[in-house]
Amino acid sequence: MKIINSDGKIEFEYINEIRMRESEINEAVNKEVLGIIGNVKKRGDEAVREYSIKFDGICPDNFEVSPTQMKTAFDNTDNRFKEALLKAKENIEEYHSKQYVSDYEIKREKGAIVGQLTRALERIGVYVPGGTAAYPSTVLMNCIPAKKAGVNEIVMVTPPVIQIEQSGKKQCKANPDILAAAYIAGVDRVFLAGGAQAIAALTFGTGSFPRVDKIVGPGNIYVATAKKLLYGLVDIDMIAGPSEILILADETANPEFIAADLLSQAEHDRMAASILITSSQNIAKKTIGELKKQLSLLERQEIINDALRDYGAIITCKSKKDMIDLANQIAPEHLEIMMSNPMDILKDIKNAGSVFCGDYSPEPLGDYYAGPNHVLPTSGTARFSSPLGVYSFVKRMSYTYYTKEALKDTKDDILEISNREGLRAHGNSIEIRLK
Repeated sequence: MKIINSDGKIEFEYINEIRMRESEINEAVNKEVLGIIGNVKKRGDEAVREYSIKFDGICPDNFEVSPTQMKTAFDNTDNRFKEALLKAKENIEEYHSKQYVSDYEIKREKGAIVGQLTRALERIGVYVPGGTAAYPSTVLMNCIPAKKAGVNEIVMVTPPVIQIEQSGKKQCKANPDILAAAYIAGVDRVFLAGGAQAIAALTFGTGSFPRVDKIVGPGNIYVATAKKLLYGLVDIDMIAGPSEILILADETANPEFIAADLLSQAEHDRMAASILITSSQNIAKKTIGELKKQLSLLERQEIINDALRDYGAIITCKSKKDMIDLANQIAPEHLEIMMSNPMDILKDIKNAGSVFCGDYSPEPLGDYYAGPNHVLPTSGTARFSSPLGVYSFVKRMSYTYYTKEALKDTKDDILEISNREGLRAHGNSIEIRLK
């Protein structure tokens, strides 16, 4: 893991390096995904079936999973897992219930009225990875805010799981944990399809798949590329890059905890960035020791080693102010504050997706359970982006009502502006009403 002693220059070279790690355009993937999109748009279900067989090795007879299957998956889930999901749902609902966007109205003289209305999206699509990489927490985090927003229909797509029968025949089904979470989250319809073809099917609509207004949820490079290319025809949550964590630690921090949290992020994939910023050389040295000790006990050692070597870093700073300034420059997806009085430090944090304060608030608490959403801006986009929330599933409309008397009072100002812009017909639409 890199040790960087900040000097006002070298640390920013590292920041630029991690921001560029996923920015290279993969032309081969772009070309393939564009072909998939065009084929699904033209041929609908037939194309989705062909791609499912090609990429997943199987395609179900019927894409849609019945509500009965969702209920059965929930009923058959062991009670301990079911209890954990239900409690997580309760926490997520409580947190997101405070995010409603209010309407407002302004009344002016002579009967003029302007205002704002919010309307929930009619139908949204949620992509949930399936197979061995099944994340029921993703179902809860993406669907519960949509439900709270008042979305009329939530449509989930997830790749099928292949099951080999005793006869050797292949069957496919949905991951039962995903279905149980879908039942808990109130998903209306579930379809067995994955990859770029599923994103295209939700964008255009096919014989089986309904057309949606927005698509959310994580996926591989083909899913992410499809969402990026189709944005504009459909709304998306964000263009997410590799996962990242940044830990701010002073001399009071526990190196054992720091190492555990850096490792938990590095196990995501080889491009994950795990960063420690500290004012203590002692903490930096002890954390390195703990990383070696704990890594030897973990399963995904090769992936973690690659991530820490290529994109991980320990940055030492001279002061607390320098640490905070650097964290705001990086604008991490996840930020942990392991410093004395972490809630006081929080007020100085301007750019982060989600902040975890104190020694006993590790990032996985947010991944699964605490309530704040785990769909977060990555790659420095926390400078201008927000976590997924209720506000992600509503749109705003403005409205205007003017009486003749109110319009007459504004005539001269509007004509002055429209004439200056050379748009005389705009001015005429005012004047013709007041002749």
